[in-house]
Amino acid sequence: MVELVIEKYEFGRIKIGDAEYTRDVIIHKGRVYADWWRKEGHNLVPEDLEVILKDPPSILIIGTGYSGLMKVPKETIKFLEDRGIKIIIERTADACRRFNELSKREDVSAALHLTC
Repeated sequence: MVELVIEKYEFGRIKIGDAEYTRDVIIHKGRVYADWWRKEGHNLVPEDLEVILKDPPSILIIGTGYSGLMKVPKETIKFLEDRGIKIIIERTADACRRFNELSKREDVSAALHLTC
């Protein structure tokens, strides 16, 4: 598996390895899924995580945006936890740091909102 490292994050922009992205991303199983969009905008629902649910990680880090405006409803958290996925929800800058730290030793994926 390719270990991806988040090199830099700032409002609306993230650098993962050598590539830069200006839209929300999912990092899962050594791949970056660019241009991730949610069904309900700033409200995360299970359908938004379809690629992750096909081969679930042990841990999912959710980056809620620069100011933390993306919401993760209790129902979504329960849905994921019922599937054995540990959830970490943080503002995106903190989520990026946590991803880099945990990805060295854990099966971890990230769903990162880059703005708001």
